[in-house]
Amino acid sequence: MCCRSSKPEEPVPSPVGYARYNSVAVSSWRAGAALRRFVGHEREVTKVTPALDSSRVFSASRDKTVMMWELHGASGPSQHFPGHELVVTGLAVSPDASQLCTGSRDNTVCKWDTETGECLGRAVISRNLVTHLCWVPGEPYVIQTSEDKTTRVWDSRELQVAHTFPAKQHIQTCCDVSQDGRYCLSSSQGGEATVTCLATLCLEGSGPLASLAACDSSTLLCASANSGIHVLRVGGAAELALREVAAF
Repeated sequence: MCCRSSKPEEPVPSPVGYARYNSVAVSSWRAGAALRRFVGHEREVTKVTPALDSSRVFSASRDKTVMMWELHGASGPSQHFPGHELVVTGLAVSPDASQLCTGSRDNTVCKWDTETGECLGRAVISRNLVTHLCWVPGEPYVIQTSEDKTTRVWDSRELQVAHTFPAKQHIQTCCDVSQDGRYCLSSSQGGEATVTCLATLCLEGSGPLASLAACDSSTLLCASANSGIHVLRVGGAAELALREVAAF
């Protein structure tokens, strides 16, 4: 996605690194140029997430590890989180950036201390092939999607499942939470975007949905394999509804 302005602007670093092969790049979304690249993983990077209000960025990889990078620090990783047995496919950072939750295709969710790199907890659920993790703003809860078609809510304090939503029709590929923490969003390989337990919308011809991002309490973006980015709106007075308002 590009943004154009009528007057030149100074490049602004994106708060999220962009993963390509085995490196993490920090880019200016205005200038469309990479500003810095971090190299350290031995295999392809699968997930990247920033710590809000912090200069830290975390990356997961097929090399079974997670690394922490300082945007204004050395080129090498400032912390290393080994321990998963298979590719790491989920990352979520606590609001104060003190803890990190990771998920993997090894059916495991782990909690880490970001300062020391110590593993603070490990939970295993059979057939829980993690596809994505996100932290609920201002809460100790982490949302997780899985190839078993379910969405789980974890209590990060004891690393226990607090709630499991009913299984959907397709594998759940991604999840996000609205800024006010009220709505859980998920997407699937079957082109299905859901505001969990409240509304469902099928995007015909979209193919697999790769990612979801909440813009505000009523708008979200959904990335699809075949038809680009869809803008979805949550609304309705008596009964909550999810509708598409634009695509690009």
